[in-house]
Amino acid sequence: MSPHALDLLAPTYVTPPTERERPPGLPEPTSDEIRLDRVFAVLSEPLRITIVQRLLTSSDEFDHTCGWFGFDRPKSTLTHHFKALREAGVLTQRQYGLERRSRVRLGDLNERFPGLVDLVLAWEPTPSA
Repeated sequence: MSPHALDLLAPTYVTPPTERERPPGLPEPTSDEIRLDRVFAVLSEPLRITIVQRLLTSSDEFDHTCGWFGFDRPKSTLTHHFKALREAGVLTQRQYGLERRSRVRLGDLNERFPGLVDLVLAWEPTPSA
C-alpha cells in the first residue's frame, strides 16, 4: 500500500484496536484461498466497492452493521452484497446476536494483491447522466 493511502485510512485500520472478546468470524476463505478474479468480480458492483471504501475511510469503530451505511436498499439486498464480499475474501464478518458486523481484510488483501487497496481508495463513482 502506498504511503499516501495510509493517510486516507480510518484510524481503526491504521492502529487496529487490541484484541478483545469477540464472537468468532463467519466462514470465509483463508488468505491463501483469496483469488483475484473473485475479488475483481465482487468489486465490479459499485455498491460493493462503495461499502469497502467507506469501511476503509469512515470507520471509527472496529466493525459495522449494514445499517451503519445508511443505504436506501432492502436489508436482504445488503445482506447479499456483504455475503458476496465475505465469500470472496474482501470482508470478515462476526455475528453479534442478531447483527452481522463487517471489517475489510486489509492485511490479507495487501499481502495477496499489493496495490489493490490503493485502487479501491482512489475509486470514484461514475457520474450519473
